Amino acid sequence: MGKNLEKFAKDNGVKYFMISFTDLFGGQRAKLVPTQAIADMQEEGAGFAGFATWLDMTPAHPDMLAVPDPSSVIQLPWKPEVAWVAANPVMEGADVAQAPRNVLRRLIDEAAGEGLHVKTGIEAEYFLLTRDGSALSDEYDTAEKPCYDQQAVMRRYDVVREICDNMLALGWGPYQNDHEDANGQFEMNWEFDDVLNTADKHSFFKFMTKSVAENHGFRATFMPKPVEDLTGNGCHAHISVWDAFGDKAKTNVFATHKGKGETGELGLSDQGRAFLGGIMKHASALAAITNPTVNSYKRINAPRTMSGATWAPNTITWSGNNRTHMVRVPGPGRFELRLPDGAVNPYLLQAVIIAAGLDGIRTNADPGKRHDIDMYAEGHKVRGAPKLPLNLLDALRTFNKDKDLKAALGEEFSEAYLKLKHKEWNSYMSHLSSWEKENTLDI
Repeated sequence: MGKNLEKFAKDNGVKYFMISFTDLFGGQRAKLVPTQAIADMQEEGAGFAGFATWLDMTPAHPDMLAVPDPSSVIQLPWKPEVAWVAANPVMEGADVAQAPRNVLRRLIDEAAGEGLHVKTGIEAEYFLLTRDGSALSDEYDTAEKPCYDQQAVMRRYDVVREICDNMLALGWGPYQNDHEDANGQFEMNWEFDDVLNTADKHSFFKFMTKSVAENHGFRATFMPKPVEDLTGNGCHAHISVWDAFGDKAKTNVFATHKGKGETGELGLSDQGRAFLGGIMKHASALAAITNPTVNSYKRINAPRTMSGATWAPNTITWSGNNRTHMVRVPGPGRFELRLPDGAVNPYLLQAVIIAAGLDGIRTNADPGKRHDIDMYAEGHKVRGAPKLPLNLLDALRTFNKDKDLKAALGEEFSEAYLKLKHKEWNSYMSHLSSWEKENTLDI
């Protein structure tokens, strides 16, 4: 079974395990289990009522058991007596098909069966706010162009340092931290990894960042657009495919200068070109996954921000090393998908990348023409490039029409996701905003 959690606890002084799974909306759900009970839990799983979380279940469903994956265990650096471990939901002996980590695991196996071992790195941006979320945590962070602001990052040094120290201790290979393009916004980067490891680390990073911020009297948010006139929180993904997983990987199969056409010139193999073609082909539909909230569309369809750019796409185009497009190819062997935002479910992000890319390879999808213009200034010159959805409802409708992508992610998952997300949209539409009253009351 691999790593034994009982032995891990004994060797590391762990008193409790946080057995955690992620629901359809990216919410992390957990049970705190004492070490004395972890042997049974590792075998049988911790019991949950699925209906009490954002899964498409009813109170009549039997217990859902979250079976911990010992390979994912992480001892909390800020509270070493507790260890977090990602779990795979099971019901009546079978994997819960709609559970995001299970969706990803199935697609990883499917891709591996075709010789494709996907590795990714992500760039998770976040804001530090006051504890009640009403304002930026740093009242002096007011520069018109605050990106890389040396003084501002040092005023929040204690938070940034603690998170980075934790990643260093965990062996993630963090390599840079910076103040991002918005006032109050930060980004921290660590080394890329196999997609399941990246998804687990992404989940834990969000948990860790929020916890450390709370311990310092602040509130960290990954909300896509928390401040109206500032740049939003992206979650860019860097994608490559290798000949094997983990330490056995020797060759990046996307890396070559012998590929066809414009992608080949940038160092992408024909297989990489087709994978990119799948991302471009399904972009409007996969936005329902990568940009999963009402607020998400305030980021990707935003007017120019105070710094002068949104750094988010609104058109389905790709480029070389140019950050104004949905996809950029910054160097040989990989490309960056700039569409996802901070609200994205860590497991569904990786799953939809594999699903779209696999379809691209199977159909030898063409990514279309490369554009190297500044899309923010000259985007009107691009004729015929599809636009990204204007809102969550548009995205859900497009996803529902994309039968291939839905099938790749799994019909049970897709049906559950669409059902709950439509419910969320309807809740939003039933809400009267102050804007509506200000602009309609006297009509």
